[in-house]
Amino acid sequence: MATLLNRSKLGAIAVGMLVVAGCSQPAKPPQAPAPVATLPPQSTQPITAKTAFWPMFKYAIGWSGDVEVLKLAPKDVPGFKNDQGTAAMWEATFASPRKHQVRVYTYSIAAVPPDILKGIEAGFPEPWAGETSDAMPIDLSGFNIDSDAAYKAAAAAATGWLAKNPGKAPTSLELGSTFALHAPVWYVAWGDKRNGYVALVNATTGELFQKR
Repeated sequence: MATLLNRSKLGAIAVGMLVVAGCSQPAKPPQAPAPVATLPPQSTQPITAKTAFWPMFKYAIGWSGDVEVLKLAPKDVPGFKNDQGTAAMWEATFASPRKHQVRVYTYSIAAVPPDILKGIEAGFPEPWAGETSDAMPIDLSGFNIDSDAAYKAAAAAATGWLAKNPGKAPTSLELGSTFALHAPVWYVAWGDKRNGYVALVNATTGELFQKR
């Protein structure tokens, strides 16, 4: 997201313990982290970001009590259509300053074996060097605007472009935060560098930071 935000000239989205049983027992080798227990969503239709995010946040807190969210974005699930700010699966990137790690969680309304599990799944923790001015933790107290409302605001701003490019789905719909904007922001984009439209929606107020 940082690269795309820079392109819009605003400068502006993933654990092991050695267990010793006694002097005669060697330490167990590190194990791959098992997915967290799934929480099957009740919906069989694509859902908004907030619907998926808060259950993921609950499980991420169980991984590390100091977690911060860096990015939230929809993912594709075969057999479902992401539409107007809703998606069949959402992916959240959480960071732990204490552990110096990031971990990606997903929330899917359906299972598509072998890669997609229904409910919540946790990825492997990865090293994290810390926040940067282009990728800062999202202030959850300012996360007021859900993905469907952000899409609606962005699409309203992009009416002219969409009229000339009918049927185009967003190429990006992502929640993040940068130093330049001082607030969580939804980055909504259609098209590409040569022919595209970008809208930045304030995730606290719903107002547009920029459109082009």
